[in-house]
Amino acid sequence: MAAMGGGGSAGGGEKKTVVVVGGGVAGSLLARHLQDHANVVLMDSKEYFELPWASLRSMVEPLFAERSLINHSEYLPNARVVVSTAIDITESEVLTEKGDLITYDYLVIATGHVDIGALARNDKLCFYQAELRSSVSMKQLEGGPTGVELAGEIAVDFPDKKVTLVHRGSRLLEFIGPKAGKKAMDWLISKKVEVILGQFINNELDGVYETSSGETIKTDCYYDCTGKPMGSSLMVDANLRVKGHKNIFGIGDITDIPEIKQGYLAQRHAMVAAKNLKLLMTGGEESGMATYRAAWPLAFVSLGRNDAVAQILFITMIGYIPGMIKSRDLFVGKTRKQLGLTSDLPLGLEGDR
Repeated sequence: MAAMGGGGSAGGGEKKTVVVVGGGVAGSLLARHLQDHANVVLMDSKEYFELPWASLRSMVEPLFAERSLINHSEYLPNARVVVSTAIDITESEVLTEKGDLITYDYLVIATGHVDIGALARNDKLCFYQAELRSSVSMKQLEGGPTGVELAGEIAVDFPDKKVTLVHRGSRLLEFIGPKAGKKAMDWLISKKVEVILGQFINNELDGVYETSSGETIKTDCYYDCTGKPMGSSLMVDANLRVKGHKNIFGIGDITDIPEIKQGYLAQRHAMVAAKNLKLLMTGGEESGMATYRAAWPLAFVSLGRNDAVAQILFITMIGYIPGMIKSRDLFVGKTRKQLGLTSDLPLGLEGDR
């Protein structure tokens, strides 16, 4: 077992060591903002950061994946990246799956959803479109935001393909108001997407899927959009510290904060935690720490490249205006800039990494 990192807690003005477990939306942004203020170690199961809300566009437009799959080393020139998962954590050490023991002064847990079977970046790029373009018909499971957005992407970019969306709930987009779900369903139907509500898939044989009501659907391509499993929820205080711990923070979807789990909120968590860590690492008083308040309901669900359905507080809208906010670029350019990168790939790098 190799010991790594640490040593930052000694005197003499040495930088503290901050270990960030999880290189998703929250962890990547926090590491980016702390890399010049601490000895930052980012631990992730893969060597790249993927914008989760951009993965669906990547399935229909491969160059989009080139922009939204970002090697951690690109935006963390002054940090160390450890490609592994954490299997044990103490008050001062993290044990990785590879057997390395990493010591820390501060720990940030940002694991969010469990990433099962993480692929290398090049393999992930090849994965996109592997089945989609050669398929005539396709079916998706679950009408949450992922299922609705994927159906919209395919319906707009491949209007000749038959798309079926199966959802066990009584309406789409159950995480927001019923008006948004109804508007999204009407839009999908107008694009000739078949929407089946109140059913789920029982079994499959040779590309034929049987629903819970006994209906059979033959398809060339199947996408399970039920979402990745969530790691254990962390109870955090108003300063985003894990309750009962002075030097461990929790940010992103893994926290128990009562709000919709969305990327822009995970980024807000990261900025609050980064501010508090900078304060603590420079000897500031805990009373000066920033606090985080749960956000009001705000959701944008893209519908292809130009449209979207949005719920802002109690107002629901659909069409071009919310589409301009999200669907055009899916915040990829904005997120790349937050990581200190150009919004687009430099000339000559498209398809060359």
